[in-house]
Amino acid sequence: MSMPLRQSLRIASYLVAQKMRGRRRFPLLLELEPLFACNLKCAGCGKIQQPAHLLKRRMPVAQALAAVEECGAPMISIAGGEPLMHPEIHTIVAELVRRRKFVFLCTNAVLLPKHIDRFRPSPYFAFTVHIDGLRERHDAAVCKDGVFDAAVAAVREAKRRGFRVTTNTTFFNTDTPQTVIEVLDYLNDDLRVDEMMLSPAYAYERAPDQEHFLGVTETRELFRKAFSGGRRRRWRLNHSPLFLDFLEGKVDFPCTAWAIPSYSLLGWQRPCYLMADGYAASYRELLESTDWDSYGRGRDARCANCMAHCGYEPTAVLATMSSLRQSLRAVRSA
Repeated sequence: MSMPLRQSLRIASYLVAQKMRGRRRFPLLLELEPLFACNLKCAGCGKIQQPAHLLKRRMPVAQALAAVEECGAPMISIAGGEPLMHPEIHTIVAELVRRRKFVFLCTNAVLLPKHIDRFRPSPYFAFTVHIDGLRERHDAAVCKDGVFDAAVAAVREAKRRGFRVTTNTTFFNTDTPQTVIEVLDYLNDDLRVDEMMLSPAYAYERAPDQEHFLGVTETRELFRKAFSGGRRRRWRLNHSPLFLDFLEGKVDFPCTAWAIPSYSLLGWQRPCYLMADGYAASYRELLESTDWDSYGRGRDARCANCMAHCGYEPTAVLATMSSLRQSLRAVRSA
């Protein structure tokens, strides 16, 4: 895992503190969605199918900060929708950085050139740009030509200005081991982003495209072949070794949805940001009133093909921390 040392040490100390306090469930990363609106209409996304009155709303800064303070997670992923469409997103980021939270602003990067002057580089802040393939494949995924070139130009400019830039790539059953290799080689070697995340697409019930989500067997075969030949060790992947083992099918894990809670305009979302089985008014209510044991593969049919990092990376991180051998392995892979 190529997480910066400062972040690795903070997360490790945070996990030790939770264990010493005897906390059974605690947040590792908060998914903060301060708006649902987006400037793209991707066929595989179920987030922008909200009614018009919700798409017009923006979360006030004070409300976003209160959710972060209540939750206490050391890392915040700001998603949506497209966060750069929020008129005060730079204020939310600046306040979280001031609180020494590790902030990842997830964006398609189309609006980044227009708004980049509102942000400042920091070891606590990164733009996380969604790039789902090379030019043709990415533009097909986002249903708009020209977005790949715009995103790449934005990444280069952000890097030139000293920002930390990571990427998030979602893979569908239209991908092959070769397309996975091509996009990760490009991001790693040509674009030289700081770290890369990857995930098989989650089968959103409300997504317009219901035909191209990967099953578990397909996911394992795709990544096992893509990771072969030593590529996995060469790429700057922002995942724990055990999560990458999980994608390859070398190990299996239960979902740990409670470790990555989601807070949006509608409240604390049950059980994770991929599903919507109601909302809780507070983080404590979310933890205490959600039947966590009823979710995950083998328990809920909607989770049958989910291998997304939001549920399984926390499991891998906790398994790493509980094993000296896996902890040493994670250190060696950094």
